Amino acid sequence: MGLAKTEMFNDLQNEISLISKAFGHPARVAILQYLFKSNTCVCGDLVNEIGLAQPTISQHLKELKQLGLIKGSVEGTSVCYCINTEVWSKMKTVMSEFLDQDLPKKQDCC
Repeated sequence: MGLAKTEMFNDLQNEISLISKAFGHPARVAILQYLFKSNTCVCGDLVNEIGLAQPTISQHLKELKQLGLIKGSVEGTSVCYCINTEVWSKMKTVMSEFLDQDLPKKQDCC
């Protein structure tokens, strides 16, 4: 497999790509939806709610946490997760600007 060569692209392009990766797997989308629906920190319900094995859930949580979309806090022997609202708001702005870049066009150019 070849290198991604991310250094060839600007910071915004790389950021959009990383954000998109979070939505690139339905399990991560389901985790985010569950965290929003719960509206509280979730400590252990994800395996039962999502229906995947604990190691698989842990890997998806790791991806979401690395991207900053969720944050975790240690409570006893478990880690509780919730949406990182500051990063989520920034992500929404970045993605809205990217997705709305076609709005000012007055005519179809192709």
